Amino acid sequence: MDFSSQESINAVTCPICQELLTEPMSLDCGHSFCQACITAESESGSPLGLECCCPVCQSRYQPWNLQFNWQLAERVNKFRGVDLNSHKPRRRDLCEHHGENYDIFCKDDEKAICRLCVQEHQGHQMSPIVEVVKEYQEKLQEALKKLSQEQQEAEQLEADINEERITWVKLIQTERERILQGFEQMRGILDKEEQRELQKLEEDEVNDVINVLRRTEIDTLNKPKIVSNKAKSAFRFSDLTGMLQMFKELTEVQSYWVDLMLNPLDAVSNVVISADQRQVTVGQHSMSSNVYPCNPCNFSAFDVVGNQHFSSGKYYWEVDVSGKIAWILGVYSTASNLNRKKSSGFVFNPNVNDSNAYSRFRPENGFWVIGLQNESEYTAFEDSPTSDPKVLTLYMAVPPHRVGVFLDYEAGTVSFFNVTNQGSLIYKFSKCQFSQTAYPYFNPWNCPVPMTLCPPGS
Repeated sequence: MDFSSQESINAVTCPICQELLTEPMSLDCGHSFCQACITAESESGSPLGLECCCPVCQSRYQPWNLQFNWQLAERVNKFRGVDLNSHKPRRRDLCEHHGENYDIFCKDDEKAICRLCVQEHQGHQMSPIVEVVKEYQEKLQEALKKLSQEQQEAEQLEADINEERITWVKLIQTERERILQGFEQMRGILDKEEQRELQKLEEDEVNDVINVLRRTEIDTLNKPKIVSNKAKSAFRFSDLTGMLQMFKELTEVQSYWVDLMLNPLDAVSNVVISADQRQVTVGQHSMSSNVYPCNPCNFSAFDVVGNQHFSSGKYYWEVDVSGKIAWILGVYSTASNLNRKKSSGFVFNPNVNDSNAYSRFRPENGFWVIGLQNESEYTAFEDSPTSDPKVLTLYMAVPPHRVGVFLDYEAGTVSFFNVTNQGSLIYKFSKCQFSQTAYPYFNPWNCPVPMTLCPPGS
């Protein structure tokens, strides 16, 4: 049966919905419709359901005389089968010429062929398609493995780049905050200096007026002396330049600030270290002894070092010495055998001159330190060609409540800064010859007020 003609298609198509018939119902006139279509048409054409007209030829019929057309239903089903089969794709695993399975692969033409196609490929290199499939599967797996590895490397590279970018963003942000903070501090210093100079100027003006009035009261009939219009004290911008230079130097060394904690140098010690290892005070035994606080009986009993040691690089730390009347701090390094001299130990003797009492704290003994004694005497301890130490008296325009220490190992320098006085340089040891390691050194002396390590950036 030919289902391809238009007549055959029209025979299985509902005139109402123009689709393939579904449950075809036939009228006496011979026209057929879908059951649902003709039922809906009958109900709308004759509300009482008595007689209706055929939608095609207008012949009258009674709705109850509709007949199910089994023959037409079978034709519709066959037509549906033909229509579905016409849309099925051709099997790609069969040879399009011979309908045989592809069992052989021609490597010259790079195509799969069947056993009957071999005659057309005489002289070509051919292999069973199973082996070729296995070979290409191995190549594919190798390519996928390489691609996966390259993808992992690319993802790792992307992660590294993102991490580096984040690090740079943080560094830039930190540097930006440091610059803003530095200029804010500089503005604060300038404001304070401005107020101080203006206050001095006002005080000078008031004093000049008072002096004139006093002289006028005494010498009423005498001609008053002309007061010089030259200011007694003038603010020099060179002072401001020096102040900013000191602040710049302090800011630079503070970039090497390290976070330290404290450790006693000896197992037998007369110091007490706080739980956070940032504060050191003298022990109760030392406090109960009848010794003047600034002359401890045994300096080594108060030795404290930082928990980190250095053999290269640059390092900075700050110590709060507020309220103390005596202290020693700086850098300690075990003296080398070439520089070490015979010593009888260091036990304080009240009858010995103070200058000899400090002979322990000399560079040749591994100490690069400065100290405070008797509440207001600041000293630095240097080497000397004699057995007596070279004790240098240091002048402090502003007593330091906080002291900064900067160690430059390669340059062989130890510098001390008065952080309280805008970062002015207190003293600097040069040409220091350290042993393999150098330690931050602290000595609270027999003074009850604690020494406190300042956390970085505080």
